[in-house]
Amino acid sequence: MSLPAALSERTLDTLISSFELRESEDLALTSPISPDPVGRLRVLRGGPIDKVVTVDLVVPQLGLDSHMIFAFTESDSAVPHFTLDSVHGGEYFAMHLDLIPRVDLAVNLEYLDEVFAPLSPLLDQAWDIDGMSQAAIGPRQRAMMSPWMVVCRASEDAFRALDGTVERYLDHWLSLVHKGVPDVVAELAARDLANRANLFSPEVDPVWARVSALLGAEQAERVRGELVS
Repeated sequence: MSLPAALSERTLDTLISSFELRESEDLALTSPISPDPVGRLRVLRGGPIDKVVTVDLVVPQLGLDSHMIFAFTESDSAVPHFTLDSVHGGEYFAMHLDLIPRVDLAVNLEYLDEVFAPLSPLLDQAWDIDGMSQAAIGPRQRAMMSPWMVVCRASEDAFRALDGTVERYLDHWLSLVHKGVPDVVAELAARDLANRANLFSPEVDPVWARVSALLGAEQAERVRGELVS
């Protein structure tokens, strides 16, 4: 099993055991370039969250080994969503790890301090790992994430060293789910729908053009639809 696949599996196992998740959908993803499935879309539900969506795309002939997990909290919850994207792109490893804010951090200081500030030393330690470099994403995409996002390219050793960062981000997020977060005044459900529509928009994230080229428009929209709704 590849390093990204193993990290994704360990993370998903923790989510499943924490919330007693049960699989509600399991869809093979196909492509004209291969007689065998090139990926898998799964949806798991249970516990105090809305759902977990996983998307695995493994295409050796393209040097692609990508594993995404998105754990969505309920529409009326201020607890952030959790996401991990672990990738081997042939010449490099890459990661996107974040807690997606549910409110405007600039005007919710108590929320910021309790939900995100504890991640600061973890973020600093991650960027001190040898072999890490910033991933090339622009400020438009960054605006939909959190300032505590780890989005990087990494050497093999650096990717292995990030295991601890992923575990501690996940542990912190699980604690937020169980204990709750400070009260906020916000239209949580409406904001979440708008944010997810932008976050997973083909106009914002160029990855969707590549996913559509690989899977075809219909399957790509099936995957994207599970993430935005």
